[in-house]
Amino acid sequence: MYIDKQVKRGYNEYIRLDEGIGKDAMMDVALLVMEDGDTYSFNEAEKELACLVFDGKCTFEWEGQSYDVDRPNPFDYNPSCLHVCKGVEVKITAHGPCNIYVQKTLNEKTFPSKMYKPEDTDTWARGNQGELMGCIKRDVRTCFDLDNAPYSNMVLGEVVNLPGKWSSYPPHHHPQPECYFYRYDKPMGFGAGWGNGEIYETHHNGLAIITDKMHSQVTAPGYSCCYAWGIRHLPGDPWDKTRIDDEEHLWLLEDDANDHIWHCPTGN
Repeated sequence: MYIDKQVKRGYNEYIRLDEGIGKDAMMDVALLVMEDGDTYSFNEAEKELACLVFDGKCTFEWEGQSYDVDRPNPFDYNPSCLHVCKGVEVKITAHGPCNIYVQKTLNEKTFPSKMYKPEDTDTWARGNQGELMGCIKRDVRTCFDLDNAPYSNMVLGEVVNLPGKWSSYPPHHHPQPECYFYRYDKPMGFGAGWGNGEIYETHHNGLAIITDKMHSQVTAPGYSCCYAWGIRHLPGDPWDKTRIDDEEHLWLLEDDANDHIWHCPTGN
């Protein structure tokens, strides 16, 4: 399922885990849009909370701590992301226009709050070895996952999808539900996504909820996209870099030490 929304100043809710498609995603997803001087507070009694700043200047305050974020854009700068357990109050104060991705899910565990700073976030350049003639080059960033936050019921990171390039490719799936939240370098930017057996056009501030079948996506030439990717672990089946490739369309790489030669087993 794909959702487009005309966002407004304040808390823009996309899905809730207790209704509609949110029941399948098992998460709340929202975009917090703030202007200079705005404040917003969270205090979830039953849910863990992650707030990832797409762009802007703001101050986070929690448990007697504070951290100032200054991120001009999500394409050239690593993210800052605050992750807290249930019952922790978080206050955000904006010092100019600011856009913050919000993700929540139920979690009975308590755990130490963590501000993932830009220097804490691993960036993985993928598809940068000439595969598919450079058509799947992108940067994958992971704020937290099973490796560094085993107490969490969620995973959160970003992908920078370059103009005209494929991402989340080759097509693959995993049993855990995933959400993609899109931010383009220009408001008129667009691309295409595949998920749940559907094809949809993606836009600035759009959300894809992927709960079934293979998924991949591409951006239109001339537009860069940075999308947040959030995964909800399933009870007893956490996402541990889980990836099941689409064997009917999987491209296999053979490296002859001089060049990369791609073959498609089905001839497609």
